[in-house]
Amino acid sequence: MIHNDLSVIILEAIDRSQIEIQYGDILVVTHKIVSKAERRVVELDSIEPSTKAINMAKEHDKDPRIMELILRESSQILRAKDGIIISETRHGFVCANAGVDQSNVKGDTAVLLPLAPDESAGRIRHAVKKKVGKDVAVIITDTFGRTFRNGQTNVAIGIAGINPIKSYIGTYDMYGRKLRVTEIAVADEIASASELVMGKSESTPVAIIRGYNFEKTSKASIKSLLRAKDRDLFR
Repeated sequence: MIHNDLSVIILEAIDRSQIEIQYGDILVVTHKIVSKAERRVVELDSIEPSTKAINMAKEHDKDPRIMELILRESSQILRAKDGIIISETRHGFVCANAGVDQSNVKGDTAVLLPLAPDESAGRIRHAVKKKVGKDVAVIITDTFGRTFRNGQTNVAIGIAGINPIKSYIGTYDMYGRKLRVTEIAVADEIASASELVMGKSESTPVAIIRGYNFEKTSKASIKSLLRAKDRDLFR
């Protein structure tokens, strides 16, 4: 549960910016402030590394305490080479270090991903609607690397009120060819665009996307963006 009233903090910041929430807005929120509000910040001095974590840390030049957190947050280690740990998190995300992050936090600490990002997004959405009477969508983001491409980009890790995929299957292109596989990950595209105004270390953890005609839904789930293992050609 969110222990600090994150929705109040967000709405107060929006008000100070002299912006008024409108129907159909999309609030894009970095997971870091959600994780902090949900007390997913870990003091590294409290972590006792296992033998496995110690051995892997030595092999990959990592802090054994961070390695222990990575193992705890992972359902499976997929690749480990040259100091890079790629794992599948308990949520089903494939990312570096199981999302364990030490950037933009004070002291000898690390931030973990929210336990249930969709639920976190849903709580923010519900609170905003209750406080200002406006129905919005919420996307919680993190920064992931990408297979076969350099650089990182923001992606959606939690959603509420928006269908994360826009399907063109069954429609026709401009030459009349029927589309059979095209599905656009709009939640990821929105997350990526938001980073252009939020920045990685500019203390802007929330952005508002306005004017995009998205499909509203009360049954959104980030799981619809996760490729099933039996359709994953790279595992």
